[in-house]
Amino acid sequence: MHFTTWSRKLFIAITLIFIGGISQVQSQTLEQQIGQILQAKFSTNGPGAVFMATKGRSIVYEKAFGMANLELEVPMQTDHVFEIGSMTKQFTAVAILMLLEEGKLKLEDDITKYIPDYPTQGHSITIHHLLTHTSGIKSFTSVKGLNTIAKQDMEPLEMIDFFKNEPMDFAPGEAFKYNNSGYVILGHIIEKASGLSYADFVEQRIFKKLGMSSSWYATHTKVVPKRASGYHNRDGYVNKRHISFSIPYASGSLMSTVEDLFKWQEAIKDHVLLSKETTQLAFTNYTLNNGDPINYGYGWHIKELDGAKSYEHGGSIFGFKSMGVYLPEADIYVVGLSNCDCNSPTQITRDIAELVLAQTHSD
Repeated sequence: MHFTTWSRKLFIAITLIFIGGISQVQSQTLEQQIGQILQAKFSTNGPGAVFMATKGRSIVYEKAFGMANLELEVPMQTDHVFEIGSMTKQFTAVAILMLLEEGKLKLEDDITKYIPDYPTQGHSITIHHLLTHTSGIKSFTSVKGLNTIAKQDMEPLEMIDFFKNEPMDFAPGEAFKYNNSGYVILGHIIEKASGLSYADFVEQRIFKKLGMSSSWYATHTKVVPKRASGYHNRDGYVNKRHISFSIPYASGSLMSTVEDLFKWQEAIKDHVLLSKETTQLAFTNYTLNNGDPINYGYGWHIKELDGAKSYEHGGSIFGFKSMGVYLPEADIYVVGLSNCDCNSPTQITRDIAELVLAQTHSD
């Protein structure tokens, strides 16, 4: 093909523009894909969410969507504080393992060591059973009368009294059934073994040590900087229902931000709070008495995502939902926090983790 000088220059210019365009599209592909998923889920004027995705020690995506407060028309920011619900269980499990390393408890301890008047079945329920949801204790969220105490501030033993005489769902170790009661008992055990309240233990020995300055044991009375308001959708958005945080307690009463949760994940990975050997206890896929795996460790679900091992956990509490996914082999962490319990981040967080993993494989 014969080119004139002018046509050759034009061809080169178009080629450079084309190549540059491809490069720009490739560099934006992950952010665009994640953005499209999230923009389809969260409207500009409704309750929102914050999502973060990381690879190694680098943040590859972080963005806020929607509103943090509908009444004051405050847009969501990436550093807003959310109630994280059952993601709290990760902190409770690690606190137990910290006390294990200090020799202050054993995983084989019967719960009657810490609650002497627990009914007779307590003699065969261990801390391990509580951590793995295999105790057979009925979850307090399934006990009649919960609505009548939901707004009452209760001591841990008062909360345990609420459910301890309920019939067992099964013998310890015979089945896996997700259970909030077990983690309430674990909170009490942490208090007995450490001499600190659960809130003080988590805030002083975990949050402060890790520099998680925007994380708290939840409170209705203290002024929490940059706290996002929570909502329900009842044929239109309404303010979240009130619940005393002494009810979910060590099973679901912590607050945090995506950036603090990234610090948490890095600390787990780097063995800041626990030795490598003890950390592995949290991420072991435990089994029932018959040897069947339960796909749960201590405070984390043990799953697979696109063929990769995945450590994950979600949370739900009035007005909020949360989800965190960690892919250890690729060192990918994705966390999503929502301020309406009508918008679950569970599947979206897993989808984002898959996108980051796919990009990792293509690099």
